Amino acid sequence: MSEGSDLQFVVIARIPKNGVGFFQIYEDRVLPLLKDHGGKLERRMRNDDGTVELHIVSFRTQAGFDAYAQDFRRTSQASMLEKSGAQIEVLSMTDAGWP
Repeated sequence: MSEGSDLQFVVIARIPKNGVGFFQIYEDRVLPLLKDHGGKLERRMRNDDGTVELHIVSFRTQAGFDAYAQDFRRTSQASMLEKSGAQIEVLSMTDAGWP
């Protein structure tokens, strides 16, 4: 996991079975943009049929996160995300430490 004061997010995507292919195309197009804004995909997990996906993403700054969210290359893919039917939840998280 990233160190220090990085912003950390958990992204949970719930995708209808018939939208999994569209969602994967969307991700292939937008996840590479993270690094352009100081972001990093720390962990990516999905269930067996691809209908639930979880990402742990970090950004060095809030400005980087905001720039990624507003990046035209990302927002121009909104139709692909819409076609997937995915329901996305983004949670801002902090490290709770380990016992």
